[in-house]
Amino acid sequence: MKPKFLAIIPSRFGSSRFPGKPLADIAGKPMIQRVYEQVAQAVENAWVATDDERIADVVRSFGGKVVMTSVNHRSGTDRCAEAVTKIIEDTGVEFDVVINVQGDEPFIQPEQIILLQKPFLDDSSTEIATLIQQINHSEVLFNPAEAKVALDIHGNALFFSRMPIPMVFKAEQQDWIGSFEYHCHVGIYAYRTDILLKLSQLPEGFLEKAESLEQLRWLENGYQIKTMVTEHATVGIDTPEELAIIVAKGIDKYYTKG
Repeated sequence: MKPKFLAIIPSRFGSSRFPGKPLADIAGKPMIQRVYEQVAQAVENAWVATDDERIADVVRSFGGKVVMTSVNHRSGTDRCAEAVTKIIEDTGVEFDVVINVQGDEPFIQPEQIILLQKPFLDDSSTEIATLIQQINHSEVLFNPAEAKVALDIHGNALFFSRMPIPMVFKAEQQDWIGSFEYHCHVGIYAYRTDILLKLSQLPEGFLEKAESLEQLRWLENGYQIKTMVTEHATVGIDTPEELAIIVAKGIDKYYTKG
């Protein structure tokens, strides 16, 4: 039987570098609306999970579905776990897989979300899936803000790191890109619902603390993360200045054409 998917968009008002980011205007629409509209093209059931009534009111105003969650969550994953529990209770609908799309990804492509569903359609034992992208530039490889991932022969994640992994022992650093096929992590996840609820109960891991990467907590506890390679570049928006640059360039260039 085909699994039933639920997309959840965790969204909070507070941000040290960009307060109120989900409500920032992007060419006439708030950021959270642009995320929601992209997600809704790929998943029939899409909800915003937030702890702020200002965000909730905006979502309701454009006809979106929203669920209120606690202000005390450690991560978007934990917020998704509370949200799916409430949504199932409120709707009476059971969802097999939860897709977690960050609320500051207004240019997420529907094709990426559809790609993330594939492991669950192909194999009912899939626990977690995420997207990765091939690294073609050394500035990305050596940027600690970009999480890198090492894979096994089946496309499962072995480890995530802010450092380049693996190092190419017999090559100079400037030649690593041409010597090995590196990948960086694209921060969108999907989880089987029962696995998501278990993940939310895990304590912070030693590897997670060292690298400040949440997904290491899951690997450290023996969960398997399936990766899918996307060709679409992500467009992160962390500051008002970054948003202004994107809007000035014209947002149409960031959307794929159907």
